[in-house]
Amino acid sequence: MSIDLKQLKYFLAVAEEKSFSRAAERLHISQPPLSQQIMKLESELGVRLFTRTTRSFELTVAGKALMAEAAELLTKMRMTIDTIRQIDRGEVGRLRVGIVGSAMWGPIPRLLEQFQSQFPRVTWTIHEMGPNDQWEALRNRQIDVGFWREPRIEPEVLKQANLRQDLCFPENVCVAMNEQHPLAAQEAIELRDIAGEPMLTLHLTQSAEPRYLIQCCVNAGFEPTIFQEAAEPQTLLAMVGAGLGVALLPETTGRIGWPGVKFMPIRTNAPSANLYISYLAQDDAPVVRAFLKILFPEERQTP
Repeated sequence: MSIDLKQLKYFLAVAEEKSFSRAAERLHISQPPLSQQIMKLESELGVRLFTRTTRSFELTVAGKALMAEAAELLTKMRMTIDTIRQIDRGEVGRLRVGIVGSAMWGPIPRLLEQFQSQFPRVTWTIHEMGPNDQWEALRNRQIDVGFWREPRIEPEVLKQANLRQDLCFPENVCVAMNEQHPLAAQEAIELRDIAGEPMLTLHLTQSAEPRYLIQCCVNAGFEPTIFQEAAEPQTLLAMVGAGLGVALLPETTGRIGWPGVKFMPIRTNAPSANLYISYLAQDDAPVVRAFLKILFPEERQTP
């Protein structure tokens, strides 16, 4: 049996118009091919769909049943096509976002709000994890995009992992210190000014970022004295507020307004806290394309 949607569409037009000529006019075709398609449909089904007389025709019992089923089927098909097109535009689906905690103090919440506003039918979830875990989650397709900070991954490493990484939010590092510290009275300091201060840092094995910041100190002319390591920036701020040391953190961290802590800009050659987005290089997921278009509107406009 070979019945296509065109035949059902033609049949439904004839059944609703109760006239081959009016149905042909509605379908923008001539009457002979319309009649041929109806005859072919009856032949495929092995039933009569219309009772014809010299003056009129009526739907048979089978024709009436097919009319109801065909209308429902064509409506469902139109809805299916519409849904598929929405999926292709990234308007329907899910987006799993990996993120380092400090990124939520910057522009990411506003970005997510904008995405939700433009794509309300997309379900998105936040997965807070370190860069190393995000790296594995991306490769295992457990998240769709990931956000983490400097240092940027080497192009060859990205290529081997089938990942892409784009700079999305440039940012510098500042020094978080106790507000009673003598340096806190200045408007800005040099990185080497904290030489000899107890350094509070994220776990050096947690990601490349804290190791990168240590190397920035070395490049500035001093080897920092690591006093304590922690898993979360909030833990570092609590220790800074207690006067236990200083910490190098993204400038947006200052939006928290942590008690007893002052966030000092670095005057010269401030280390970078740039935020990057990473995603599968050959993944054509529509929701990811839609998200990237919001993140980089000028770069990803449709020609």
